[in-house]
Amino acid sequence: MKSFWKTVLLTGLLVGALDITAAYINQFIKTGKFADKMFQYIAGGALGLENSMQGGFRVGLLGFFFHYFIACSFTLLFFIAYPKLKFRLFNKYLVGFLYGIFIGAFMTFVVLPLTKLPYNTFIFQKAIIGWLILAVVVGIPIAISASRYYNISKNQIR
Repeated sequence: MKSFWKTVLLTGLLVGALDITAAYINQFIKTGKFADKMFQYIAGGALGLENSMQGGFRVGLLGFFFHYFIACSFTLLFFIAYPKLKFRLFNKYLVGFLYGIFIGAFMTFVVLPLTKLPYNTFIFQKAIIGWLILAVVVGIPIAISASRYYNISKNQIR
């Protein structure tokens, strides 16, 4: 049987990579420039934006850690909840899509207000775009991975 922790970690690393790639692409589309301090910005949640943007490699590394910690945490949450969910019997893509929307809303309304990042006015259209991106690059891959993991586990137990 495939290791639960290995599967969760690899899935978390995959969705973390997909998410940060989408963030870089989205930022480039918006500004026409490569965001060279994306991880420093993420570290700003703990250090404050003014401090983090002046930081160097170590601050970027802290942001890198935070980013992947969050990705792996949401992955773990889904993997723990998945066997208990009644609606998992529905389309895994839809379940993943909805989970990505949940992640976006949770980050927007719970996590980000608790950070030291400056408050940004909530703009529904921007939020929806961000949440849809999360649904595709984070939620769906997590749901596919969990579905595969638990189907493999069930088949091997029989």
